[in-house]
Amino acid sequence: MDKQTAATRYIGPSGLDPIMNRIFNMLPKLGISVLGSRLLAVRGRTSGEWRTTMVNVLKTEDGARYLVAPRGQTQWVRNLRVTPAGELRLGRKVETFTATELADEDKLPVLREYLNKWGWEVGRFFEGVTKDASDAELADIAPGFPVFRLA
Repeated sequence: MDKQTAATRYIGPSGLDPIMNRIFNMLPKLGISVLGSRLLAVRGRTSGEWRTTMVNVLKTEDGARYLVAPRGQTQWVRNLRVTPAGELRLGRKVETFTATELADEDKLPVLREYLNKWGWEVGRFFEGVTKDASDAELADIAPGFPVFRLA
């Protein structure tokens, strides 16, 4: 993979990813959540149309909820930056939210907890960094991993 900056880091689907994504995107539509997954719906930044993808919603012990973009600067990240409102869907249940992007220095505990919960699933996107990484290692990768707090 070419060396990417934090501002351009994006790991697109490859291999079986497109097929698996279609399957896993259907689960929340059917009302099935896997470890807190939801269908994220955000408005397209130019079209204004709803765009959806499955995401893992991280809920911390204090009740705060976060979205982490393990693939980097995805379309949903770019859309959410323009219009920080969206929906989390599970079956017929729709929950609206407003998102606030975290500064890099505030991401470390969220990234560690995200890796603790979903490292088995998304670890390949974290460039060898695991839940046991030092704060310095997490700080090094933080700029390439957008994180949003949901309210």
